[in-house]
Amino acid sequence: MPESAPTPKHEIRGALASDEAALLELARHLNSVNLPNDRDHIRRLLEHSERSFRGELPERRRKFVFLICDRTTGEALGTSTIIAQLGRRDAPYIYLDVIDEEKYSGALDRHFLHTVLRIGFSYDGPTELGGLVVAPHHRRAPERLGQLISYVRFLYIAGHRALFREQLLAELLPPLEPDGTSHLWEAFGRRFTGMSYAEADLLSSENKSFIRDLFPSGNVYASLLSPEARSVIGKVGGQTKGVEKMLRRVGFRYAKRIDPFDGGPHFVATLEEISLVQDTCTLPAALGGPEPGATRALVGRSRAEAPFFRAVAVPVTVGKTHVTVAPEAAEVLGVAEGDALFVLPLKGGD
Repeated sequence: MPESAPTPKHEIRGALASDEAALLELARHLNSVNLPNDRDHIRRLLEHSERSFRGELPERRRKFVFLICDRTTGEALGTSTIIAQLGRRDAPYIYLDVIDEEKYSGALDRHFLHTVLRIGFSYDGPTELGGLVVAPHHRRAPERLGQLISYVRFLYIAGHRALFREQLLAELLPPLEPDGTSHLWEAFGRRFTGMSYAEADLLSSENKSFIRDLFPSGNVYASLLSPEARSVIGKVGGQTKGVEKMLRRVGFRYAKRIDPFDGGPHFVATLEEISLVQDTCTLPAALGGPEPGATRALVGRSRAEAPFFRAVAVPVTVGKTHVTVAPEAAEVLGVAEGDALFVLPLKGGD
């Protein structure tokens, strides 16, 4: 008889309004536009997420927040978010295009290659992946929790493709000073808004209209900015180098666009280009012990009741007509024989 599989130690689930304190603690380690360290914003975000999972909001206005938790202690160890559509008529997706422009004077025989920044808007924008953070003391856990809470977004999108756009966007943090200073904002954004980076960043999490109203509409030559500001345009900060490597590996590319606040690069890919989406399948569950040739996979299930979605990383056997999961994992997921499961195999490099 096959040996019984251990009960999964961690689970990923949809975040609920009752997770306010846990999510606020995680936000303290990121404090980004999608996950600011602000209690009122976190409360609204969780309410928005819960209504999104319930299907109570228009599809393009939905946001889905996930938590990875220790099943023994209940501690929330990390989080990530999907924004169904970044950029609508009432709230455009705003960015700075990074353009290379050559200048040459025959009279002087001088040639220059300039970096030009130009503000852009999209009112029919992509799905955004954001809000990714793992508590610092769990970032090197052998279970690779950061990978799991990041990958769950692709698993969910693949299982609910009609809810999302064909293009996905991920914005990465640029190099910032230890105190959070953004050199690009100090040299550029502050001059046109009169606001600190922290003030503008928090305001933009709710309303970005001030960027459209106050930022210059024409070309801005980066050569007019400080050397420190120029040096961070399109660069990835040390804290997100691992995320950049993962994104490139699964099909994303730098879009030659940056965040108008801090210069962080935007990475994009279509659903067809993303290996994690293409590798995900939906199969009915069969219950049984680990079989020879079983592979580790991220397995998830949507439900009508809270927390609306659960996923675990466990050994499974993927067949043509079904996926075999251990009863212990099925119990965590609330799965019965024949229930549909979303399955993303985790390859050797994963």
